[in-house]
Amino acid sequence: MAWFQTEVRLAPRRRGFHLVTAEVEAALRGMPRFSVGLLHVFIRHTSASLSINENADPDVPGDLDAAMNAIAPESFPYAHTIEGPDDMPAHVKASLLGSSVTVPIGNGRLLLGTWQGIYLCEHRDRGGPRSLVLTAHGETP
Repeated sequence: MAWFQTEVRLAPRRRGFHLVTAEVEAALRGMPRFSVGLLHVFIRHTSASLSINENADPDVPGDLDAAMNAIAPESFPYAHTIEGPDDMPAHVKASLLGSSVTVPIGNGRLLLGTWQGIYLCEHRDRGGPRSLVLTAHGETP
């Protein structure tokens, strides 16, 4: 059983759902070639989250963002407002979606479905750079 861990710093993105699969895969190029294993992707922030969802239809990210904005609108009477009107809704959205995803690894590659991708879900208007911790473990041939 082998372990691999690295950190990825993502460039700042506007509010919305952004595919980061290619950036995650690029960071894994130095990892051992696992015949079977798991990749755990963790975001080190409380106002952004991660999700695995459809990566083919360009309408999906916008629809996901619109749905999350309807679930946690800025107009709700939040008590925590010191960091601006987009902060507390961002925390709610991050709590709903979660701070990590796990992807199986087989024959040295991520075993995402045909239409699946890893999304950074940026819930702030200007969230800044985001950090992901990638931890993989598995069996090597």
